[in-house]
Order: sequence, then structure tokens, then C-alpha cells
Amino acid sequence: MKVIEKIREAESGGKVVFSFEFFPPKTEDGVDNLFDRMERMVAHNPTFCDITWGAGGSTADLTLEIANRMQNMVCVETMMHLTCTNMPVDKIDHALHHIKSNGIQNVLALRGDPPHGQDKFVQVQDGFACALDLVKHIRSTYGDYFGITVAGYPEAHPDVIQSDGGLATPEAYQSDLAYLKRKVDAGADLIVTQLFYDIDIFLKFVNDCRQIGITCPIVPGIMPINNYRGFLRMTGFCKTKIPSEITAALEPIKDNEEAVRAYGIHLGTEMCRNILANGIKTVHLYTLNMEKSALAILMNLGLIEEAKISRSLPWRRPTNVFRVKEDVRPIFWANRPKSYISRTIGWEQYPQGRWGDSRNASYGALTDYQFMRARTRDRKLHDEWAVPLKDVEDIHERFLKYCLGNLRSSPWSELDGLQPETQIINEQLGSINSKGFLTINSQPSVNGAKSDSPIVGWGGPDGYVYQKAYVEFFCSKEKLNTLVEKCKSFPFLTYMAVNKEGSWISNVRSQSDVNAVTWGVFPAKEIIQPTVVDPTSFMVWKDEAFEIWSRGWAQLYPDGDPSRKLLEQVQSSYFLVNLVENDYVNSDLFAVFRDF
Repeated sequence: MKVIEKIREAESGGKVVFSFEFFPPKTEDGVDNLFDRMERMVAHNPTFCDITWGAGGSTADLTLEIANRMQNMVCVETMMHLTCTNMPVDKIDHALHHIKSNGIQNVLALRGDPPHGQDKFVQVQDGFACALDLVKHIRSTYGDYFGITVAGYPEAHPDVIQSDGGLATPEAYQSDLAYLKRKVDAGADLIVTQLFYDIDIFLKFVNDCRQIGITCPIVPGIMPINNYRGFLRMTGFCKTKIPSEITAALEPIKDNEEAVRAYGIHLGTEMCRNILANGIKTVHLYTLNMEKSALAILMNLGLIEEAKISRSLPWRRPTNVFRVKEDVRPIFWANRPKSYISRTIGWEQYPQGRWGDSRNASYGALTDYQFMRARTRDRKLHDEWAVPLKDVEDIHERFLKYCLGNLRSSPWSELDGLQPETQIINEQLGSINSKGFLTINSQPSVNGAKSDSPIVGWGGPDGYVYQKAYVEFFCSKEKLNTLVEKCKSFPFLTYMAVNKEGSWISNVRSQSDVNAVTWGVFPAKEIIQPTVVDPTSFMVWKDEAFEIWSRGWAQLYPDGDPSRKLLEQVQSSYFLVNLVENDYVNSDLFAVFRDF
């Protein structure tokens, strides 16, 4: 979706929205850490996030990769910066074609800074001279597909600001405004400003823009002060005016980083309050890849609550333009949403409707991606799961510790620790894990909880949500045989079980049956059923679930290690099982596990 459409939608409802900017880190560990941080920040539902394009195109490939992952894996509306520096038209079109093919619709068109070691911007052969040229090219070549954002400079572009700390001349300022209008007239539909610290300058800039006929939204760019030297470096580079009261406040505490950060949060909060009080309903935070200050400002403004994160669906709604209508998923990938997205990235038709049937499209084959982990998670998995295993009881203990919250990682989960709703039933899960039913996915029953419940709620206010109790686990053939026999006394239980080789045991009547296990009822809407259990998807999932025994856990040990051999034996002999308690009113899913 275009950012301008999301902002217009928020404006019509009188809602204040916010967004974040990130930049490509220099190391692989830095990229991993950025995505961990991004996941936490995106949980607060920013309108969009943008990723910068390195000076001189120095991070072009990394920016393209990060933008793709942001849009398709993190599932946040993504805006990619694109500059003219060292970028002939064919490279610009390569970048635009790449992001378009990955479902990204938003570009921030910039001239760009001079390459490292140069003082002035130089037009590259077969390239563009300015952002206006880039805006014209995007519109003429790609029509209305992209939402185009451009930069606005409340104090005028740094190139026309005197380097001795002065201001741009009135003539230079007016010329810069006129150039901004030309960018908007050429097809830009949104303006995000350069950082500033003088609110009066920003408000004057907005008024001046309106006076010359610029009507599109103007989003203020706010850079929290995280440390003193970084603040001086950025304001010096951008030639930003620093009000005397800010200098006076920082000078006595400049060597106390914690005090500087606290002041930065206070200043950012007051700046935003002033801006919002003047009718501006959008805030863009330059995070410098740091989360605490940006989130603290938003909490101070009452725009987010740390303990209350709303969800439009039980899984994060996709932002890729090609799959925005997707509204149902199999529950099996609940703890591995990125894997599910990568398995279905090439689908032309996603499961849709109240009773989605995944047979309408083919899943992609398993690739190395499904078993790649961020380096930080890899280290955590190694520390928590690469312990000596003498027998299956040691394996049971790992699963038990995870279910009780004593471990933060699991080879079968991309998420960090137990999810809040899992903690409702973690003692029951711990009990069955200790008996050899090794759980990898579950949900408690819910009968008409308010949709804004902080633990099980989704879909916004004024609705009610429901869930059938569900549990998925590995167990031995002997335990499965006993379980199957006991299920005959529980008429509302349905089960499916399969081993690595594909041997199937189930009381589900038909391979085509699809069972909705989560649904919501909202005013003036059809019932929404976002997660299902179906045999076809389960057979696809089982390959991935069994492969994790070897590629997710066993490979943490050296070749020939006894622990590795034990895990491979379990992989080849155990069954993957899921149970659904279809009586969500009087549910007691765990009763079938008693007397084991």
C-alpha cells in the first residue's frame, strides 16, 4: 500500500501516526541485531519504516536486501531511499524493478550526498542531476505504481546554508521552496523533512509551503538526541540551527550519556507535542537504529503502550502489495511466520475466504532459508540446546524447560521465548512434555474474549474472539497408539499424525477437510477465520518440522557426537501429531493425556 494512502486514511479518522527510519549496518551481526530491534519496534504498528541508501550508492545491494526483508518478512510498509549519486539510469531502474517485484510501493527520491571523499555532488554519466529528475523518471516510467516521497528542508538545503552557522539567504530559501513545489508537481505525493530542533522554523516552513500551493502532507523528521557527539556531528553535517536553550541544557551534561539521552527523550517529546498541537498528525523518527529513545517519546505522547500491542490478525498482516488480501493461514507455521512467507512467496493465489483451502496453490520447496538463523539466535540456540544428551529423557527435559519459560529459544520457533497466550497453558504443556509429548505449537481455548484483550485479542476494539484448544507435538509410535485409543472416549477431539516417511494416522474424515481453529466476530463484518488446520498443509509442514531435528538441532553438535545420533534416531522414529479440541466452550484438551 502507498504510504500516502495510509496517511490520508489516518487523517480522515483524526488519528496521529508515526514512522521510523533505519540505515544499513556495516556488519552481518549488525544486520541481525537491526532486524531483532526492528521486529520489536514494528510490533507497535508504525505507518511505515524507511531504509536509507548509502552515500554514493555504497550500500545499494544491502539496502535492497533489507528493504525486501522489511516488506516481506517483518511485514511493515517499507519505503526505500533512492539517490542519484553514482547511479546511472540502468542501475536506478534495476533498483526500482527489484523493489516492485518484491511488492514494495514506496520510494523516497533524493539527489543524495556526494560520495565519500568528495565535497560536491557530481552528476554521473547517464545519470540524473537532482531529485526532480528522479521523480520525473519514476512517474514517467512506472506510472502510478509507486508512492513517491521527497525531502523538505525547513532551513533550506544544506548546500545553500552558510557554513559558519548562519542561515540561508531569503532568496536561497524561497528558491528551495520553489524547487520543492516542482518536485511535488512532478509527481511526489509526500514530503518528509530534514531534522530540525527549532519548532518555529518548521511551522513557518509548513505555512510557506501552503502559501505557494503545496498541499500534500508534510511529515516532520525528528531525531532524538542519543549522545552529545553524535548530535553535534549530525547537526553539523546538516547545518541545522540549534536553539540556544538546547545548547545551554546540553553543555553541563555532555559527558553524561545517560543524562543526555534522558534530555533527548524530554526534548523530543516536547517537540512532538508542540507539532501535534499545531495540527500536524504525523511524526517520523530518525532512530539511528536505536529503539529506546524513539519508543520512549511515543510512550510519553500516549501513541503506544509497551504492555498493549494491538494485532489486526493473530499473525502479522502482510504488506507486500501482491498478498495484502491474504486472510487465512494454516496454524502449523504460527511460530515460524518467516518460513511460511518464504514457502509461499511465489504463490499467485493465496488461501482466502472464510474457509481457506491451501490446495488452491502449491507450496514452495524447502530451501536453506528455512534453516538459517540470525547469528544472535544461533548463539542462543547453541547455549540452550547443544547440551549432552544421554537418552530421550534429556530431550524431554529441553522441551520441558522451554515450555516453562526457562529457555528463550527453540529450534522450531523463529520467535523469542513463549508467546503470552502460551503462558496461559504452560504448566499443562510442561506436564505432557515430561511424559514424552514434545510440543512445538499450541493455543488455549478462548470463548468470546474481548478483541482488545492484551493476551489473546486481535482485530481491534468492539469485537469478540474465539479459539479451539490446539496442541502439536512429536511422540513415539507407542505413545501415539495409546493416545489414539484414548481419543475414542473424547468425541470432540480430532487428530492427525504422520511420521517422517509419510505414514498417516487420523480420525479426520477427509483429506480435504479444513477446520477453522481461530475466529473473530466484529460489528458489521462477516466472521473472520484467520487460522485453520487442514491435512494438505500439515503434510507440507511435516517435512519442515522433521528436518529441524537434523538441521536445526542436531547440527549444533559435531559429526559423530552421540547426542547428534540420538536426535537423528528420534527424527526417524517419532510421529508429528496435532490435536484439536472442537468443543471450545467446555474444552479440556489435556484430559486425554492423563494417566500416561
